[in-house]
Amino acid sequence: MYLILKTTESELVKYIINFRLPRYDELPVMGLYLEQVANYLNEYLHAISETPITSSMISNYVKHKIISKPIKKLYDRDQIASLIFIALAKNILQLNDLKKGLVIQQGSYSTKVAYDYFCVELENNLQYVFGLKDENKMEDNAPSPEKIMLHNMILTISYKIYLTKYFELYDITKNKG
Repeated sequence: MYLILKTTESELVKYIINFRLPRYDELPVMGLYLEQVANYLNEYLHAISETPITSSMISNYVKHKIISKPIKKLYDRDQIASLIFIALAKNILQLNDLKKGLVIQQGSYSTKVAYDYFCVELENNLQYVFGLKDENKMEDNAPSPEKIMLHNMILTISYKIYLTKYFELYDITKNKG
């Protein structure tokens, strides 16, 4: 049993060591259609996301006014950045709380600033949770209450990703042995 757990722990690092989300300025400048958005999100999130994002999920977020309606069926950078956040946070928050989180962000920072901060914090937290960093420091030395809340949310997302990957690899390793 110990061999299974030891193998699983070493395999976990593969998911995180090179993980990086695109920054706001790297998101598509041209709007994307619904199916393109789903494919784009899944391309970046497949290594850490529990379930793929579908077109119907995205449409549901629009329907529930969690993100704004696309203009001429095209989703812009702000919507794509919000959807990346939603895709990761949906596993730990209810839809109403996701909406509150986005409202808090929009009242505090531009989508560009909030999204880029989210990316850096997520990558740092994942490195810490997966054992690649010894310390988990916030990027901001004097964080606002909103940033502290976001940091804790991201830490929760990171632990959820770790546990999901751990159990997936445990099952795979156990079935091989």
